[in-house]
Amino acid sequence: MGEKHLIVSGLQLWQWRNAALQAAIATDVPPTEVDWLLLEVAGLDRLALRLESFKNWPQIQLQLPLEELEQLWQRRLNDRLPVQYITGVTPWRNFKITVSSAVLIPRPETECLIDLAKASASNASGNWADLGTGSGAIALGLADVLPNATIHAVDYSVEALAIAQTNADNLGFADRIRFYQGSWWEPLASLKGQFSGMVSNPPYIPTSTLPTLQPEVVNHEPHLALDGGADGLDCIRHLVEISPSYLQPGGVWLIEMMAGQADAVQELLQNQGNYCNIQIHADLAGIERFALAYRS
Repeated sequence: MGEKHLIVSGLQLWQWRNAALQAAIATDVPPTEVDWLLLEVAGLDRLALRLESFKNWPQIQLQLPLEELEQLWQRRLNDRLPVQYITGVTPWRNFKITVSSAVLIPRPETECLIDLAKASASNASGNWADLGTGSGAIALGLADVLPNATIHAVDYSVEALAIAQTNADNLGFADRIRFYQGSWWEPLASLKGQFSGMVSNPPYIPTSTLPTLQPEVVNHEPHLALDGGADGLDCIRHLVEISPSYLQPGGVWLIEMMAGQADAVQELLQNQGNYCNIQIHADLAGIERFALAYRS
């Protein structure tokens, strides 16, 4: 592919943007996604987009040919391919995180997990676990706010771990985060009883609910990271049951869950018998989204 295919005039790109905006509005895709795409693939800044000043530029360097950009945009409109998978990146906290269809797209509400972890950490050093790390977002967030901790990130998916490792390398946390392939706590058996905290955004969608999710989610995001079994609580049950043997006394147990699961999760924690100071926290929309407890 010659370099010339990647150079377009400002006018060409302006015309493409206008057509893309119209198509977005017509198909109920947020029009803001067009500009997000152009920020990434055309290296334009927000001001140039807002003022449309790029229209008069003689040439703009794209990261991929305009025809290919158009094909990807059509997939966004017709197949509901998430724009984050088109650009290969998503903003999360103060990071730009690499994503692919091998990992869930980190959600803004999950950012609250990091703030809760920081606030609850009586021991901000030592070992912390991110179980089901996916893109590595939570591990990165923990490494950022707990600068003296070692983060142990586990995922079952080899493809997901490759993305997470890339993010740790790109963002300068490679020496602080260790990655393991396996199921939940299993790869960390040699560190039993030595963890200051555990954070997880496990699969929590009931199997029967999956088909009703937005097509962007159900058709493109990995089901392994979404499907929580018949009642959505299979993985959470496992984490409630197994974690006490890995956490130090006073160690933090912290997860994200689905709206409506708070009472059931609180009951699981109480019945397990090894947790104290069990708390439910809401996200920014007021939904009871996080469960926090301490190893007694």
